Amino acid sequence: MAQNKTRLLEILKGQPVVPVVAVETAEEGVQLARALAAGGLRSIEVTLRTPAALEAIAAICDEVPEAICGAGTILTPKQFEAVERIGVQYVVSPGATMELLDAAKDSDVPFLPGAATPSEMMAMMQEGYEVLKFFPAEQVGGAKLLKSIAPVFPALRFCPTGGISMDNVGSYFALPNVVCVGGSWVAPKDMVASGDWAGITQLAKEASALQRKG
Repeated sequence: MAQNKTRLLEILKGQPVVPVVAVETAEEGVQLARALAAGGLRSIEVTLRTPAALEAIAAICDEVPEAICGAGTILTPKQFEAVERIGVQYVVSPGATMELLDAAKDSDVPFLPGAATPSEMMAMMQEGYEVLKFFPAEQVGGAKLLKSIAPVFPALRFCPTGGISMDNVGSYFALPNVVCVGGSWVAPKDMVASGDWAGITQLAKEASALQRKG
């Protein structure tokens, strides 16, 4: 099965910024997802960077119907299968391996693999992928790199993630090959830890109002 591009683009085009978060408890994940959705950011990528990640994803899927819960930092087929079982709506990886691509081929869940170089992008195209995560965006060349490769890879669309903030997001949204960006600035760790859900909702409202060209 090739990339489920139609469903993936529906999710990514639904908002300009996809929050990329790590949560310490399932309840924290539920409250965070609700706060972000209230601000217009329904889609949330919960990364598998904490022991509570799987439990949090399952809780969000069960308790926050207004949210579109994705799982990020998926590195292995075992992780892919685990998040698929608990109802995740899309899967994100910082890169790609043939084993991970094989797992995605057997799944109906949309998969967003990462690519940071022309060779990786060409490899993804050969596997039928046209929508990619660009990671770590700022560290590997940022918007300038994406602008330079656009004429070479006109079919590719990207969700850049890594080092993006309100200070530089405009340079990405000026590019036609950027569908959305992934960002953690809409859910700062200190605000999550203190339970400042109203503050996070306000940040989400500001991010959801951003305009993009792609």
